[in-house]
Amino acid sequence: MNARTEPTALLQPEHHLSSAHLDALEEETIFILREVAAAFERPTLLFSGGKDSLVMLKCAEKAFGTGNIPYPLLMIDTGHNFPEVTDFRDFRAKELGAELIVRSVEDSMARGTVRLAHPGESRNVHQSVTLLEAIEEFRFDALIGGARRDEEKARAKERIFSHRDSFGQWQPKAQRPELWTLFNTRLAPGEHFRVFPISNWTELDVWQYIEREQIALPSLYYAHQREVVERRGLLVPVTPLTPAKDGERVETRTVRFRTVGDVTCTCPVPSPAATPGQIVIETLAADVSERGATRMDDKTSEASMEKRKKDGYF
Repeated sequence: MNARTEPTALLQPEHHLSSAHLDALEEETIFILREVAAAFERPTLLFSGGKDSLVMLKCAEKAFGTGNIPYPLLMIDTGHNFPEVTDFRDFRAKELGAELIVRSVEDSMARGTVRLAHPGESRNVHQSVTLLEAIEEFRFDALIGGARRDEEKARAKERIFSHRDSFGQWQPKAQRPELWTLFNTRLAPGEHFRVFPISNWTELDVWQYIEREQIALPSLYYAHQREVVERRGLLVPVTPLTPAKDGERVETRTVRFRTVGDVTCTCPVPSPAATPGQIVIETLAADVSERGATRMDDKTSEASMEKRKKDGYF
């Protein structure tokens, strides 16, 4: 789905897509979440308030029980996140009785460890610095993330337990084999793991699970009216951080977000889908990955994600 794709004329209210495989995916995710709790001393769960992290949080709730998640939640805030998402993040963490740690790129900028090339530069890539600072501050040895292999080709190379060296870097050729669900969690001082329990899920699986479990999400994920401009094949939301440029035509369109992140690099797609069931049907017809359809920061080069991951990105 791209910016020129018009919303589907008719969305069938009922569908009969099998969801039996979700039990196996959920079981695997719960197993991995428990493995992290057993194998590491200071793990944390990366929690943005987005749909993937909310699915992981639901599985963690099933794995350990409400109020008993054995590791804190960690959010790296660029300062340019959608307020609907950060508000929902705070609400859900409080509802679960989970400890929430928030570290900000703006604090890294104040320390001088992050320097923008110009005031309008996206802060998204600079989250790596703030994340590595948080790892050092709390001495985290495992960070649980919601990345999936179907999102982007660099993420398709990831192991479930993705080893990072003492500089926080990801080395694709140095990853450890994962045969028969056996994970090598041995670490040298200063090293850590990024762990991805929903690696084997797809975007369709996530939405089917959201529908089945009735998981509440920020409103941005569903159809709403928004001012946008078309730019480089994407619909860019018109906000104080992303104003329209000279000569661009501002339109009010019915859109939704397939993924949410920094305002400066996240775009919606045309869609009338207002329920998880309708999004399931729409996702079946999508021929572009959610990051390919919505993330401006992935458009810089074919290897942009892999380069960022080698620098410590999620």
